[in-house]
Amino acid sequence: MSRVQLALNVDNLDEAISFYSKLFNTPPAKVKEGYANFAVAEPPLKLVLLQNPGKGGTINHLGVEVDSSDTVHSEIARLAGEGLFTEEEMNTTCCFATQDKVWVTGPAGEKWEVYTVLADSETFGVSPGHADGGTAESGVCCGGAATDAAKPATLNACC
Repeated sequence: MSRVQLALNVDNLDEAISFYSKLFNTPPAKVKEGYANFAVAEPPLKLVLLQNPGKGGTINHLGVEVDSSDTVHSEIARLAGEGLFTEEEMNTTCCFATQDKVWVTGPAGEKWEVYTVLADSETFGVSPGHADGGTAESGVCCGGAATDAAKPATLNACC
């Protein structure tokens, strides 16, 4: 099953978890330092909350979660065939998960990822192909250097 992903920056993670648990009538699927995600069944949605004080209420990035690496690779071929520039990240650790993904940028600069989760991870991780500073102010989805892998999600924003 594919579902749309919405990654939001929040000022207060506990407050946001409480609100979205009530809104979608479901508990979070994963909670880690500075990070939570919800696997909402109806409507099908992957909601990601990233604690980024001062950026609350803004979109971090958008995405589509798919079932398999084969689907990610099919999307890479399709998007490239449509003339869109893609950034591929295979077997990368991001958002406490090992993932295969591809990034594209929309006409207004919004970041979209098509990804699949391969396994859970104990570390937040980084997405080196998408690094652009490693701070909430400058980075999107796991931005930062590989040395930032153990830092909390407030420093690196990802799914």
